[in-house]
Amino acid sequence: MQPSAPPYEERLTTPRSWWLVCLLVGISMALILLPFGTLPLLGGLVGGTAVAAVVASSYGSARIRVVGGSLIAGEARIPVTALGEAHVLDAEEARAWRTFKADARAYMLLRAYIPTALRVDITDPADPTPYVYLSTRDPEGLATALTAARTAA
Repeated sequence: MQPSAPPYEERLTTPRSWWLVCLLVGISMALILLPFGTLPLLGGLVGGTAVAAVVASSYGSARIRVVGGSLIAGEARIPVTALGEAHVLDAEEARAWRTFKADARAYMLLRAYIPTALRVDITDPADPTPYVYLSTRDPEGLATALTAARTAA
């Protein structure tokens, strides 16, 4: 029996400073509703903070997983057999691939608050996507997991 590749999972959570911004949005809503009285002020504080927190949480809920012979990145599910070479990108190279080196056909799961990334070539000739760009805090670990999953498949 061949050992399976160790699973990889990462959640691209939002930075802690964004939660302060959520509170500031709630305070802003409270100040907007201040002329209408105390209850609207409290409603604006709670409602504005809650809505901003839901938006921040949903934006930070993107996951990258290597499990079951597939790379699952956000909404994309790609079999590891369709993946080619993985390129670890440092902060400067990742910025270049997000901007002037980017291909419009590529699948990009990017978060601007994560400086490093991994670019994985797509080798499936039927797929028009040239590569997958993934913002990740651990590009070396993700590349290792993809290599292990590809050899296990």
